Amino acid sequence: MPELPEMEALASVLRERAVGKVVARAEPVAINALRTVSPGPGDLLGAALVDAARHGKFLDLVFAAAGGERLDLVAHLSRAGWLRWKENQPAAPGRGGRGGLAFRLVFTDGSGFDLTEAGTQKRLAVYLVRDPAEVPGVARLGIDPFDDAFTVEALAELLTAAGRAQTKGVLTDQSVLAGVGNAYSDEALWAARLSPFAPASGLGAEQVSALHAALVGVLRAAVEAAGGLAAADLKAEKKANLAVHGRTGQACPRCGDTVRQVSFADRSLQYCPTCQTGGRVLADRRMSRLLK
Repeated sequence: MPELPEMEALASVLRERAVGKVVARAEPVAINALRTVSPGPGDLLGAALVDAARHGKFLDLVFAAAGGERLDLVAHLSRAGWLRWKENQPAAPGRGGRGGLAFRLVFTDGSGFDLTEAGTQKRLAVYLVRDPAEVPGVARLGIDPFDDAFTVEALAELLTAAGRAQTKGVLTDQSVLAGVGNAYSDEALWAARLSPFAPASGLGAEQVSALHAALVGVLRAAVEAAGGLAAADLKAEKKANLAVHGRTGQACPRCGDTVRQVSFADRSLQYCPTCQTGGRVLADRRMSRLLK
């Protein structure tokens, strides 16, 4: 799933390539992709893109309509969605099928982008609103890790409020922390040498400070690594720079121990036993008890 760094990079790509361009076509292709009714796609025709921003994992394209009205095209790419920029979009209307096309936007110069989604679970969502706060997922977002208000003390308060909840789950709860998902939470916990299942309120002051530094550091490094890349290259760049996430069975780049995995119904996490759990191997089942 695209997380904060990838959405930041996609927003940057669109700011560089599309700001000032005028919409010629806005085509919802997948029947369930567009989640709003009014304004409608026709209201985007003739609108100029004035900015591209990010709210957590949501991409926000800000348009000025012909009459000066603000319109926000907000997209959540979900688990298997992506944005594909094209300098020359097809002249024919978009059609669904093998490519997983969900939404197409074409500017008057022929360039534009497709929002696509792989797999059978179609969860990619597009909203056309006058204020991004009208999107339920945006309205409930917690603090952004890049916000100046996200201090060590702020993180400590969030963890304390979470009680005995597992730290991994707190980091990926979008109502607590906006933009952090499965991959970068694994990376931050590894960098901070913390177990993904450590009770959030049980972390000491030094551990909270280490987690804050790791979280912000991992995310900033990922944003910097993605800077200047085309949208098509972002996935490979992300994968190449991960230390433990998605690297089950490989050697930990810090200590050499084998990276282990805990699997759930629809996702998994990765960690290093030596670096994070005192050498103990977490049981690979939903209860996640430690093996003796």
